[in-house]
Amino acid sequence: MSVHLDLTGKTALITGGSRGIGAATVRMFAAAGAQVVFSYQRAKDTAEKLARECGPGCSAVQCELNSADSASGVVEAAAQRFGRLDILVANHGIWTAEDVPIEKMTAEQWLRTMAVNLESVFGLVKHAVEQMKHQPRRGPAAGHIVLVSSSSGQMGEALHVDYAATKGALISMAKGLSTELAPDGIYVNCVAPGWVETEMVAPALENADKRQRVQREIPVGRLGRPAEIAAGILFLCTEHAGFVTGEVLNINGGEALVG
Repeated sequence: MSVHLDLTGKTALITGGSRGIGAATVRMFAAAGAQVVFSYQRAKDTAEKLARECGPGCSAVQCELNSADSASGVVEAAAQRFGRLDILVANHGIWTAEDVPIEKMTAEQWLRTMAVNLESVFGLVKHAVEQMKHQPRRGPAAGHIVLVSSSSGQMGEALHVDYAATKGALISMAKGLSTELAPDGIYVNCVAPGWVETEMVAPALENADKRQRVQREIPVGRLGRPAEIAAGILFLCTEHAGFVTGEVLNINGGEALVG
């Protein structure tokens, strides 16, 4: 018996889709047959190139997700482009490569991280759920929501307390929403990456000694690849995850178990 992770006939919104984990997820969802709308902030040329690569069923939308209100436009754009919305992947986020002790962290940094990593996700989920509840259901699920958290959201992260706080909040959000939305047929889960080879973390790992130290702390001995995270996200949005909701899928090489 062959098993396929198929999203044919589904429309997905993936935020932060122009690079890293987001871009890998866009490619994988498109390959699985989904119609995809993804957001980007500044990388217009990169985003448009990715959309062309993935074909006519893929569109890029510029959006700066930095508040609850900023999310409504991108959800509306996805629903209008393809007539419905079946999947939301909240992948965007910010992380400061520089270590910042709490006594030196500015209120501006804290509030900006909260606005981008948490408040905008609230807005995305709010508007996506409204759309999912008011459209005809296709198949057993009315919708899938995947929030991209982090191993930091479970273990904490010294010198990056703003980031860890938002990622921990996403886990709590997913657990609460999973029971709230289960009667409506909407599944809500998290994935929790650890260190992944992306542009976001590259500045922090320019130092060879630090890279080696980070890799030693990961049980499998290496950083993750964006496609490995995307594969977990894809699984959670297919019929094969039809009995999975409220879960945190750790894709971090065992890091969350030893931190």
